Amino acid sequence: MARFERVYRLDLTDKERSDLMRIGNSMKLPAIRILRANVMLAYADELTVPEIRARLNVSASMVHDTVAKALKLGVMKALDDLPRSGKPVKITPEAREWLVSVACTKPAQFGYPHELWTERLLSEHARKHCTEAGHPSLGCIASSTVHKILDKRDVKPHKIRYYLENRDPDFEGKMAQVLCVYKQVAMYRETGMPDDVCAVVSYDEKPGVQAIGNTAPDLPPVPGRHASVSRDHEYVRHGTVTLLAALDLMDGTINGIVRERHRTAEFIELLNLLDERYPKGSRIRVVLDNHSAHTSAELREYLLQKTDRFEFIFTPKHGSWLNIVESFFGKMANTMLRGIRVKSKQERIERIEKFLAMVNAEPVVFRWKYRIDEVTV
Repeated sequence: MARFERVYRLDLTDKERSDLMRIGNSMKLPAIRILRANVMLAYADELTVPEIRARLNVSASMVHDTVAKALKLGVMKALDDLPRSGKPVKITPEAREWLVSVACTKPAQFGYPHELWTERLLSEHARKHCTEAGHPSLGCIASSTVHKILDKRDVKPHKIRYYLENRDPDFEGKMAQVLCVYKQVAMYRETGMPDDVCAVVSYDEKPGVQAIGNTAPDLPPVPGRHASVSRDHEYVRHGTVTLLAALDLMDGTINGIVRERHRTAEFIELLNLLDERYPKGSRIRVVLDNHSAHTSAELREYLLQKTDRFEFIFTPKHGSWLNIVESFFGKMANTMLRGIRVKSKQERIERIEKFLAMVNAEPVVFRWKYRIDEVTV
C-alpha cells in the first residue's frame, strides 16, 4: 500500500480542491459522492491508506478504486459509478413511438376485453406483436420500461380524466346574459332597484338530501382519550328530501321550501312564495337552469295567470356553475349537512328549515366576480 501511495500522486488544482470540499461538506448530495470526494481530498493531502481507512471508515479497495478512477478519468468523473458490464438493450426511437401509439388506442381495438391499458398488458402486447410490427427491439421489454417510456411522453392510458362536452351552441351568449344580470345587481346595490323590478333571485333545487339515522348513539369527544366524535358504522336510511331555494341577490336571504319531490308543482309553490313576499306590480327576475320542471306546459299555464310578474333568465346547458345559489348549497353541504344524523325524514326537514331561518337572521350577500368586468350593461 505504501508503494502505491508513493508511486501514484493525486495532484488537485485549486478549482478541483474547492469543488471536492464543497461536495464533501454537502448534506444533500448522495452519500457515496460525499465519501469519494473526502477520500480524494485525504489522498491528495498525502495521508496513508490506513489513515484514510481509519478517518473515513472505508476499505482499502475503495480508496484504491477511487484514486485509480481519478487518475484515469479525472477527479470529477471519479465521483460517479462506472458503467456496468453487459450489452444494453437499445430500443429504437421508432419502437418507442409505436408503443406510445398503441397506448393511445383502446385495448378493445386489439381484441382485448379491457377498457384501459395496464402496463403489464401493454408490455405483453408489445412483446407478442413487436416483430410483426417491425420493432424487434421490444421483444424483451418489461413493464417498468413501458412505464418509463410512457412517463417520458406524459401518457397515462390507465387513467381517466373526465370532461364536460359543450352541448349548447349558444353557451357564450347565455352566459353573457346571466353575467349581465349579476352586473346589474351590483349596480342596483349602489343606485337602488328600478321601478319595474322588485327582486332578482338565483333559484335551483338540491335533490337527494338523505335522511340518515344512527343505529347506536354517537359518543362525544373525551379529553385525553378520544379527540373526535365516535360513530357506529351502521346506519338507517329514512329516505330523501329536496330543498327548493331562491337566493335573493340583493340582500342574501333565502326563500326555500323542503319537499319530497321537485316537480313543476313544487316549483310553482315556490313561485307563489316569492309572489307573496315581494311587492306587487313589478317583476321578479329569476336565474335558473333548464330543468324540465321550469319549461313544462303546466308552468307556462301558470305564468299566463301571472303576466309580467316573473322573468326567467336561463343558464346554459351544463352551466349550473353560473348559478350563484350553487355557492349557498356548497356552504350548506360543508356546514349543516356535514355528518348530520336524524331520527326521521320529518326531523331532516325541520332542521333544514331551521338552518334557513338562521341564514336569514344574518344573511350574507353572495357576489359574482368571474368575468364580471367584461360585461357592459
